[in-house]
Amino acid sequence: MKTNVTLKLDAEILKQARILAAEEGSSISRLLTAKLEELVRERKGYDRARRRAVARLRVGLDLGWTAPRSRGELHER
Repeated sequence: MKTNVTLKLDAEILKQARILAAEEGSSISRLLTAKLEELVRERKGYDRARRRAVARLRVGLDLGWTAPRSRGELHER
């Protein structure tokens, strides 16, 4: 289902958008739809990646490091 949206644009922006759409053999509506769909997809991808990263941070990563048993062991070379 599609819904109409009304936009208020600066006259110069509208002029440039019409030129851009004509150069791409498209309409302003199709250009805006494609750009909005791209932004939504990117946002969903970013949110998914962020949730995965936060989950990994909560679990932590075992680097196999163990603390030295003594000060002398710490300074051995």
